Amino acid sequence: MSENDTSHTSVLLPGARVTLFTRDAETRAAFSAIAQDWRFARVTLDVIEGDVTTAIETYTSYASPDLVIIQTEEIADGFTDKIEALGGACSESTAAIIIGPVNDVNLYRRLVGMGVSDYLVKPIKSDILANDIAATLLKRIGATGSRLIALMGGKGGVGVSVAAQTISWATADILGQKTFLLDAAGGWSTLSVGMAFEPATTLADAAKAAVDHNEDALTRMIHQASDKLFVLSSGGDVMLEDNVSPQHYEVLLDYLMGIYPVVIVDLSQSVAALRRVVLTKANRILLMTVPTLPSVRATRTLLQEIKDLRGGSNEAAEVVINMQGYSSKNEVSKSQIEQGLERRVSIVLPYDADLFAASESHARKLHQDKEGSQIVERLMKAVRSVLADTGSEIPKDEDEKKSGGIGNLLTKLKAKG
Repeated sequence: MSENDTSHTSVLLPGARVTLFTRDAETRAAFSAIAQDWRFARVTLDVIEGDVTTAIETYTSYASPDLVIIQTEEIADGFTDKIEALGGACSESTAAIIIGPVNDVNLYRRLVGMGVSDYLVKPIKSDILANDIAATLLKRIGATGSRLIALMGGKGGVGVSVAAQTISWATADILGQKTFLLDAAGGWSTLSVGMAFEPATTLADAAKAAVDHNEDALTRMIHQASDKLFVLSSGGDVMLEDNVSPQHYEVLLDYLMGIYPVVIVDLSQSVAALRRVVLTKANRILLMTVPTLPSVRATRTLLQEIKDLRGGSNEAAEVVINMQGYSSKNEVSKSQIEQGLERRVSIVLPYDADLFAASESHARKLHQDKEGSQIVERLMKAVRSVLADTGSEIPKDEDEKKSGGIGNLLTKLKAKG
């Protein structure tokens, strides 16, 4: 009875368990094929030979999953009685989808009225079943696991925008994660140059579309930079006006986090009200500074304000030193910076003016450059760590590959011994 609408389901699904009860080989095959869908990386899919009676017997003794799918050939009046019995055997949080032999509107209405999520008619196509399962899980559990990463500078001109674009490309291309890049600078944004698109909207229009639940309008505002990287094509805002309310901006963020597993926000040049919204919600904050005294002092103040904003904790913030070596006579050493900030510096990036300028001005991907790839890998350590507990399969970096190789060798040596 469902339409094949993927507008709400193109997201990495939360960890969940789904069990299908069927005796039909074709349905089993369609269900098993779902395991190849990237959205289901964290979902456990089980098949049990049987029907609704089998399910009742199973969950009378064992805990029910997040979603149970029942295929039936019998849809007589007694079938709904069995569905009621199944509801009594399952946990209240368990959702149900029924697959039946015929398109019966009256049965569909009765089942939905009983709390069943949907009624599908066989034969079932794998993509339709996948989208129905995804919609059910998102409705029951929510789009948990999405990660918000914010980048901000202790002062202007420390390379935040280039870093945001760099990790966005790498998160999509190297880690294979569906990623959204959002520039909070409004009319001050230079993202259209660095990502090679023409501004087609404003932050205000995007936020209004999110508040109005106008998905069609929002879709038209999104520029697809690559297979898995998406960007809000903003930049048309009036530069000297603040025309986005923090409340509407937060609605836009929540919408994006419901669709994209990774949302990256560039906070350089943004107004303070929008910064507070993002910094409060962010799973990770990359706070960038250059190794000079004015920048380090501003970073220290900002760390304290972030701590106050987040209820006394700034553990989500990581300090990134950029442009190391651009003015050696005037730079503060890493150890002095750590002493002044009273925290460890997470990442140190060398100064390479030509490399960063090419990325910002000519839409050049740093990870495709031999020298740039080393810089990218340093930045990606922070992204890898924030994605580590989401259940996503993240490709190993070079250090992990080397470590894994040594570990495998030691295991083999021990086995021989």
